[in-house]
Parts: sequence; C-alpha cells; structure tokens
Amino acid sequence: MADTAPLNYEQILKPLETWLEVEFTFLHAHEIAEALTQLSREEQDFFMSWTRRISTTNIQIAYQFAVRATAGLAHMDQRVIEAWALHAMDTYDRAGLRPAMQVIEDVENFVHLSHAHAEGAVFDDFSGILLTFVHGLSGRQLKIAQGDAPYTDSETLFLPAVVASMETAQDNFTLCKAMVAFQWAQTRFGSFRINFADALAPYADQALALQQFHGLETLRLEACLQRELPGLSREMQRLKHSLGQDALPGDWQNFAAQLAAPEATVNDSLRLLRLAYAAAPGSSICYQGELRPEAVAACMDKRIEQEKMHLRLKLAQLLEDMQKQAPDGEREAPPKIDVKEHQENSNELPSFDITLDDMPVAPPEGVKQLLTSVYLDFGEIPPEYLVAAGDGDYDLTQFEQQGKDPNDVWQGTYHEEGATFYPEWDHGRQHYRKNWCVMREKDVTPVHDDFVPETLYKYSGLIKHLHRTFEAMRDEDKLLKRQAAGDEVDIDALVEALADARDGSEMSDRLFMHMHRAERNVAVMFMVDMSGSTKGWINDAERESLVLLCETLERLGDRYAIYGFSGNTRKRCEIYRIKQFDERYDDTVRARISGIRPQDYTRMGFAIRHLTKVLNEVDAKTRLLITLSDGKPDDYFDGYRSAYGIEDTRQALIEAKRTGVHPFCITIDKEGQEYLPHMYGAAHYVIIDEVRKLPLKVADIYRRLTT
Repeated sequence: MADTAPLNYEQILKPLETWLEVEFTFLHAHEIAEALTQLSREEQDFFMSWTRRISTTNIQIAYQFAVRATAGLAHMDQRVIEAWALHAMDTYDRAGLRPAMQVIEDVENFVHLSHAHAEGAVFDDFSGILLTFVHGLSGRQLKIAQGDAPYTDSETLFLPAVVASMETAQDNFTLCKAMVAFQWAQTRFGSFRINFADALAPYADQALALQQFHGLETLRLEACLQRELPGLSREMQRLKHSLGQDALPGDWQNFAAQLAAPEATVNDSLRLLRLAYAAAPGSSICYQGELRPEAVAACMDKRIEQEKMHLRLKLAQLLEDMQKQAPDGEREAPPKIDVKEHQENSNELPSFDITLDDMPVAPPEGVKQLLTSVYLDFGEIPPEYLVAAGDGDYDLTQFEQQGKDPNDVWQGTYHEEGATFYPEWDHGRQHYRKNWCVMREKDVTPVHDDFVPETLYKYSGLIKHLHRTFEAMRDEDKLLKRQAAGDEVDIDALVEALADARDGSEMSDRLFMHMHRAERNVAVMFMVDMSGSTKGWINDAERESLVLLCETLERLGDRYAIYGFSGNTRKRCEIYRIKQFDERYDDTVRARISGIRPQDYTRMGFAIRHLTKVLNEVDAKTRLLITLSDGKPDDYFDGYRSAYGIEDTRQALIEAKRTGVHPFCITIDKEGQEYLPHMYGAAHYVIIDEVRKLPLKVADIYRRLTT
C-alpha cells in the first residue's frame, strides 16, 4: 500500500539538492523544501516530480519553477501548472534560456487562461488520436496540422493550438473530432468541385456570398454526416444545442430541408445561394471553421496536375508490362483503357476496376488510390486521365520540389531550411521535444561495380532454395479450422463438441475445416543501420542480405522498400533512399545497394517515425518495419546515448504500433538482450550470433514473419 504520509523537511531537501546540483550551482533549496512541507503528500509528489523533470532540461528553469510554484500555486489546477512547465521547456528548446525564464516569470498569464489550459483540448494531445480517426474514414489520406483556425486546403486538416469553447475537457475533445469530421466531409462530399472565383463573381459582396455559401454547405454536410457517421452526428448536434447554435431562421429551415436530400450536391448549394444572398446570415457553428478558397485552389491545382501525370504514367507502365509478357508475334496495337465503377450504396465511395478492351486487369501499385483521389476532385474519372502517357509527355522534375542539396547543409548558413522536423521523446521530462530532429532524405550514391554479381554467385545455391521457398509461399493454401461449413470434419472441434454435449453444454456447430487460398497483401520497410560502427564485415553482410532479399521478394510479389539511416546530433538526421515502394528492382537499385557505406551514429527515433509515415502511405493489410542493426541507439555528445536514446526509440516504436505497423529488429549485437526486450518486446527481435550468418538468416526470418 502506498505511503500517503507527507514528506518531512529532510526527505524533501535531499532529492531537491541532488536535482538542482547545489554543490556546483550554489542554489538554495531550503525555502522550497520548507514550503513543500506545508502541502499534502499528493501535492508534494506533484511539485517534486515536475522539478525533477524540468531539471533534466535546465537546472535554472527547474529552480525558478519550484520557487514560484510553491510560493502561490499549490492549490491551482495542476493541468495549468503542467502546461506552464511544458511551455517553458519547449521555449527553452526553441529559443534558449532567456525566453524560457520569461515564460516562468509570466505565470500569471497562465492563471488568467486557466480554463483554456485546464479544460481545453491541446493540439499536441489530440492530434495523434484524431489522425488515426481520420485515416479510418473513406477517401483521400488526409493529414492534420496546427493552424490559426479550423479549415482545410483539401489535403490537410488544420486545427487551432487549443480548443476551449466547451465547459469540459471531454466536450472540447469531441468538438475537435467534430471539426475534423466536418473538414473531412468537405473533401469527401465534393464541396470543392466548383470554381470559387467564377461562382462568387456575380455577387457584389463576395465575402458575404462566401459566408452564405459556407452556411449552405454546412447544412448539406451535416445531413451527409448524419447518414455516414450517425453517432458522431448526434454528438455534434448536442454541442450545437449546448451553445445555442441550433436555431435556424425561416429561410434557412427551407434551405436545410432541400439540402438534406441524399442526392443534394454542391451545385444545389450554389443554386440556393441566389436566395441565401438576400437572406439574413445564419449563425456560425462551433465546428464549422473557415472556408479559404485560395488555399484550396492552390492545393488542388498542384494535386490535379500531379495526379493526372502519375495516373497516365502508371497506365503506360501497365501497358509496357503487358507488352513484355506477350510473345513477340502477338504484340498488337495498345488496347482501350477504361475504368469500371462499383458502388454498393450511395453513402460509400465507388471502387474502381481497370479494364483493357473490356477485360479486367490487376492495376499497378497505387492506381486505385489515385483513382479515388481524382474521383473526389471531379465526381468522375475524366476521359483524358485514362490515356497512357507517351514518351516525353511529362518532365518529372517539373513536379518535384527543388530544395537545397542535403550534402551542402553544413556549408551554408541555412542549416534547417527545407528539412523535415520530427519530435523526440525526452524520458527525463516525460514529454516530447517538439520539432527537435532536423531530418533530410538523401539518395545513396550508386556504385556500379561487381558486388551484386559476386554476391549472386557466392550464394547461388541459397538463392535457388529461397526462390523455391518463396514461390511456394506465394501460392500456398491455408487450412482454416473450426468452420461452420467445409470440406472435411475437424476432429478436434468434433471431440470438444461431443464433450460439451455430454455435460449438458451447448454444442458448437463449427465442426468443419477447409483449405483457403489467402491473398498476400503485405508491405515491408527495411530500415538499414548505416552508422559508422557497421564498417567492414558488417556493412558487407548487410548489403549481401539486401541483395538476397530483393532477389527473393521479386519472386514473392510483396511490396517492399529499403531505406538507410544515420545521425550526427539532432541537427543532422539523415535518411538514405535505396529503394522506394514504387521503384523497380533494377540496375539503379542494385547499384545503390552496392553503394551503401557507413556514415555517422545510430540515432533511431527519427528514422522510425519517418519510415512509419512512409509505410503508412501504402495501402496494405499487413505493414512490417524490419530494422537491420549492429547496436543500440547512439549519437555523439548530445545525451542520446544510454537511457535517453533507448527510451526515444521505444516511444517511436509504440507510436508505430498504434498506427498498425509491426516492428521487428534483426541485430548482431550480442548485448542486445539487455535493451531489445524493453524496446521491441520479448518476441519481436532476433540476435544473430555471427556477422557472416546475417545474409543466411534474414530471408528466412522474413519468411517466418509473413506466414
């Protein structure tokens, strides 16, 4: 049973002096300890815990926090104090000690905003949960980001830093969910299938016309959400009612009745705009957000061109593959490409099948996602999108972001320009350091030498064996037991059922078994350690393993990608592209594998977060993140070694699992037993005892993971 007796003066003073390093800083903890003796044990534990956590970031901030917290905040809402402390540490990370001390001194501002911080929904707390929620909805794979107001550009859903319109924290979270759902509905049900400039041009007051149009679309989308997400829709109506926003003027009641029809579209909202323009404005709705046509237009213009290009290139790839498979004498003129839509009910998005001369074919990777996105923009697939691209139709560099050369990052003054930022888990403060790791993707420099041919010759016997094994996996049947119907009686199930019947229990009817051919739907990301410690035999073994994997996975047909990673402090976190999911295993990829060379240190958290993001963009039933490494997380001189790096890596792996990714680690570190169970779990890693066995084991491990 936990001790609830308050701590005495000595019990408080001793840990405070350790955390504040009074022997070197000459800070006085006596007054803080004396003040804490006047509090309950729960309050003592709270303030001491936060003082310890802040001291891992900066001792001066921790001291000033303790002085002010014990001076007059003992009975303040603890969530306000937590927000104040975290804001100070985040400010220190971003701007340094002086601005952080100003935050500490400005505690009165946090008291003034106590409701927003105590009951409000904070973006950092809810964004991950809502991203999972929105990924479960139909349509385009949307992103969530912090903005100055709730709105969407048709690809990203923007939410404010704090949502505090409701009285309770739970209702504020529900309001955030409603905002996300409403923005999703705008992309899902065609709010942006109009040209806003042309639609609003006839009106003298275009701002008023946009406001009234937004009100009409809100009525239509509420009806759509009621049909699509009835449970959440009821919660949204409850929020409206609690804020007194559910009353509609007479004209708007008529508009709502017309727009509630299942067949109503954005064109009906435009038709009614002529009447609504002269009507009194409707009241704004708490989850409605803003409509920003300029942001939508900029995002859509870029996406439409890119998707048209990518779809036509994918179709050209499909035709090329079919021509290669046809005998030379049977090659004919290109067939007619068409898309067939299938829609089980009006609430669902249609599914798409590609046909060549009315014969269905398996579409290339990513085509169905492209078709869905195009359909969301147009409500159909325009015929010009179904014309395969010819030679020279597109300049691919036109659509690629032109940024700074990652190799030149330390030669100029821009350092972080053009980089992607990732958070990092600080186990000392028990919170994330926001935008902490500066990450850039780079290409491995191809090396056209004899490494791949020599590897294929060296392991020719093993490769033949792997080919046979993996081809059998591709076509294998699985025996499903305890089925309600089947080809044979399941003896085990029958015996159990008879035993149940004899003792009076209900007898199961699942007494059969049958063979089932399971369709493989696997995407795997290989994350390769390129730290300096892999120099020599380890680097050779990693490269040989990748060659064997690629040669066998090509036979199996699983989608796979290969990326390397390395780091040199948080400012130089690098991901190396070796093979992307949509790349073929060709001479260029083979040359990149040959070109893998040791770099810097083993900073792993950012790499797991980034490659999880890449992996989650692939439509697959099973997603694997397999790490090939020679040691535990490590970096140079910034505290990442030992517990900090292990805990950050563990947290990144937890984040990956929450998104449905299954991590696994293959390592040659004989000391891995000390830290791998904590990071990966007891059954999600394997230690190879000798470097030379790595190429022999990796393919076999992959086979066992995916069957």
